[in-house]
Amino acid sequence: MAQHQTLLIIDFGSQVTQLIARRLRELNVYCEIRPYQSVTEEVIREIAPLAVILSGGPDSVTREGSPRAPQALFEMGLPIFGICYGQQVMMEQLGGKVEAGHHAEYGRAYVTPAEGHKLDGIFAGLFLNDGREQVWMSHGDRVTQLAPGFEVIGTSPNAPYAITADESRQFYAVQFHPEVHHTPNGKALIENFLRKAGFTGDWTMAAYREEAIKTIREQVGDKQVICGLSGGVDSSVTAILLHEAIGEQLTCVFVDHGLLRQDEAEQVVAMFRDNYNIKLIAADESDLFIGALEGVSDPEVKRKTIGKLFIDVFQKYANEIEGAEFLAQGTLYPDVIESVSFSGGPSVTIKSHHNVGGLPEKMGLKLVEPLRELFKDEVRELGRELGLPDSFIGRHPFPGPGLAIRCPGEITREKLEILRKADAVYIDQIRKHGLYDEIWQAFVAILPVRTVGVMGDGRTYDYACALRAVTSVDGMTADYYPFTHDFLGETATRIINEVKGINRVTYDITSKPPGTIEWE
Repeated sequence: MAQHQTLLIIDFGSQVTQLIARRLRELNVYCEIRPYQSVTEEVIREIAPLAVILSGGPDSVTREGSPRAPQALFEMGLPIFGICYGQQVMMEQLGGKVEAGHHAEYGRAYVTPAEGHKLDGIFAGLFLNDGREQVWMSHGDRVTQLAPGFEVIGTSPNAPYAITADESRQFYAVQFHPEVHHTPNGKALIENFLRKAGFTGDWTMAAYREEAIKTIREQVGDKQVICGLSGGVDSSVTAILLHEAIGEQLTCVFVDHGLLRQDEAEQVVAMFRDNYNIKLIAADESDLFIGALEGVSDPEVKRKTIGKLFIDVFQKYANEIEGAEFLAQGTLYPDVIESVSFSGGPSVTIKSHHNVGGLPEKMGLKLVEPLRELFKDEVRELGRELGLPDSFIGRHPFPGPGLAIRCPGEITREKLEILRKADAVYIDQIRKHGLYDEIWQAFVAILPVRTVGVMGDGRTYDYACALRAVTSVDGMTADYYPFTHDFLGETATRIINEVKGINRVTYDITSKPPGTIEWE
């Protein structure tokens, strides 16, 4: 990416650091996220960024040994933008003061402008709504004394220095998070900073495609690659991108692990064999997976079991392909962030993903993950760039562990079959009502509880299920879809009437956070 203007994000461990990258990419700016402990003066000079953003983080700058930026950064003449913990780092390292505790501020807050400051430059367009700005706060410490050269631009009830700036050095810092959707004008603030720093917006998905193909060719050389194909958008875009890069060196392996939706295995195989000239192995390994999972209830054990078995299966087929040295996966950035800290960064693990964390040495294969730094909507954009039809690109996400993580409690073949049928009815309802494209992801979870019901004047004692449907932009945050009660009633009636084994239907209205989209 040396030919593109670059912004360096120094990551102090915020769970939403990747959303900074989202904002930059929406503005066609190439960026690199590096964990703070790997960033030295030499690294900064090597990257040669046009500007730097310091992310938020969970630590306290008042704690001895807490994360810092390289002191030399502040002497390089680069525009710098500090966010939350990043603001506190700037103040602490440049001679200001931060105090810990008793100043917590979480969620929606309002910032008002300080008197006497001209609101232009990167602050142009702010405070036009009744003289205040809605922002999203998430901090326990706060700045109590500005570093020399800084002035206050905006304040909030618990952050007297909510927006600060040293215009002469192009240093800017905010206590809130402009990268999240809950700060409505945050994107405009970031865009103003980028334009002032000299970015012209020279990075596009066409450029990413070109660079990804070049990187794949350099990594793979003349070796063979096997690609784990699930039929979802991520693995399919991975396969098409790889095929464009290395052609006949690619073999796709579609594994039916017995945890797919109704008729999905047949549909995926037919789609790829009928539309793409890609070598494809269709492997029915459902007995292997279901046999290993029957009776398992712990969600992490489910994920790890599925991940291990996927690797075993891919190894088996890799052994049959002469010269196979690489395994390609459709791993995305949200998967990486939730599973492990990106690039070894300091963020907290939320849950493991079956396709994240590398491969065991015994496998003898190296990973190719061309989508590892993309968000779901960016993958869809790349799919359009590669010529995939919108009807396919718009498919709802489906997790690698499949129905295993939509079956809380013990997994049994009976529960999986009930779940498949209920899910098919639910998705059919969504399509019939013309709602499919409005929803990010929708599915049924079968609950580990039986309830008493009455059907046909008789007593039933069957499973309860939960419907889940969310709206989202990138999968990192989500809100429930506001179905009408008529829709929910009609859908519940169909599921209970058409699916033997379910006698009660509920609707999950939990957002992310605090919940995750999937149930496990």
